[in-house]
Amino acid sequence: MKKRPEGGLVFSTGQGRMCPGCRNTVADCTCSDSRRPAGDGIVRVSRETKGRKGKGVTLITGIPLGDRELKAYAKILKARCGTGGTVKNGVVEIQGDQRDILVPLLEQKGWVVKRAGG
Repeated sequence: MKKRPEGGLVFSTGQGRMCPGCRNTVADCTCSDSRRPAGDGIVRVSRETKGRKGKGVTLITGIPLGDRELKAYAKILKARCGTGGTVKNGVVEIQGDQRDILVPLLEQKGWVVKRAGG
């Protein structure tokens, strides 16, 4: 078995698990903060049914937030719509056609919002 040339602490009883990438504790890891490339500054709200057996979802793309903030904001949006949803690869998916509810909520945050698709 090869030893990694950079070495490093993998586990310590004093600090717990360590991230092998940035060598910080897992709670303070800086390498997992995935930054998405900056878009064109427009938040797009669309409806899609592909791959969902005809069930429609509302997709929100282009929200300029990090992963943790995006998950927290998606939770607020889902509560305001009264439905479920998820965040996948920086895209917020809300169950059902919620475009009429979501566009004013997103505009209140000061973002430029466009309805994409039909």
